[in-house]
Amino acid sequence: MARADDPSKGGPRRSGGWSGDRRHPIAKAMRNRTVREEFPAAGRATPRVWLVLSDKLGDNAQVRVLAEALGWPFEVRRLSMKPEYVLGKPRFAASLHHLDRERSDPLEPPWPDLILTIGRRCAMAALWIREQARGRPKIVLVGRPKRGLEAFDLIVAPPQFRMPEAANVVPLALPLMRADPAKVEAAAAVWRERLAAMPRPLTAVLVGGATKPFRFDREVAFALIAGLEAMSARDGGSLYVTTSRRTPAEVVAALEARLPAGSAFHAWRPEGGENPYFGLLACADRFVVTGDSVSMMVEVARLGRPLAIYDLPLAGDPLVRLRHRLGRALSGGGAAGRIGEILQKRGLVGIARDLRGFHHRLYAAGLAVPFGEPFRPPREIVEEEVERIAERVRRLVA
Repeated sequence: MARADDPSKGGPRRSGGWSGDRRHPIAKAMRNRTVREEFPAAGRATPRVWLVLSDKLGDNAQVRVLAEALGWPFEVRRLSMKPEYVLGKPRFAASLHHLDRERSDPLEPPWPDLILTIGRRCAMAALWIREQARGRPKIVLVGRPKRGLEAFDLIVAPPQFRMPEAANVVPLALPLMRADPAKVEAAAAVWRERLAAMPRPLTAVLVGGATKPFRFDREVAFALIAGLEAMSARDGGSLYVTTSRRTPAEVVAALEARLPAGSAFHAWRPEGGENPYFGLLACADRFVVTGDSVSMMVEVARLGRPLAIYDLPLAGDPLVRLRHRLGRALSGGGAAGRIGEILQKRGLVGIARDLRGFHHRLYAAGLAVPFGEPFRPPREIVEEEVERIAERVRRLVA
């Protein structure tokens, strides 16, 4: 069903000014309104819900999963960033200073009762919206906060983040990511015949890129290739390797030059082109995923496919290693962990991401194996978490 102001669903996009500009007529009118006028409850059977989203498709998909589970109509507000903040990280504040306002959807009354959002940049806008709306909207953040936990009404915390315990934090066993079933089904019809001639088992190798505190360079690419050769010698079959937007150019070149004979290879390119990703999700027998990409690991696991995780080595930078160790210490047990929890709750230190800890959660749950071990059929995932989180959100708004 198309929803208002959701261009991806065919809904209309509104145009106009921003209430953040104090000179704008809407901003002037808002300063003279009462809270009662801003939130007309009469005639509304459900709360007004906004999804505040960015250009990150994986992040957006997680918010949509929760929004669909709620069963309420929702409106999408898409935000575009200034060039320096497309990859860069803005100073965290309740602000719109990081947004390209001309290319973003307008943020103006009538204000929502509930905001679902994800990520630093969108969370900043969500907090700004609440300030303009005099504290009315409840904010549900998927992911880790970039300031004190108390800034958000509910935090849906994926397991790759070491979150402290708090009344407004709901931990997840698995992130809300999942491959679009319609896209997987459509890709199966296209790719099944194309892949039919490749010897089985067909192993899809999904390659990500470097992310702190890990490195992914030419040397690591060669180690991955050596491991794939050993796996192929042991199990037979064939390889289909595909890279992503974050894969370094030197890694792409190394993979393309050194893969075993008979392997298929696809390099992601910014100009687009046909991408085999969904075709592989539909048709491959098993998967190797580099350990930097939570989204690819979870999408494979949720499809019930055999998964091996290729762990990346720590970066050589001493400062990066020190930060990694400090983050683990402050997020662990004992006295250091208790100190870290206090500092996190007060927003004095960030929430650490622990990718290796997440890998071990998948191993313990029977959803993956370390690369090099024999593949095994994964355990079935019982889909109960989304409804549990949705019920928490309903109670929050009520």
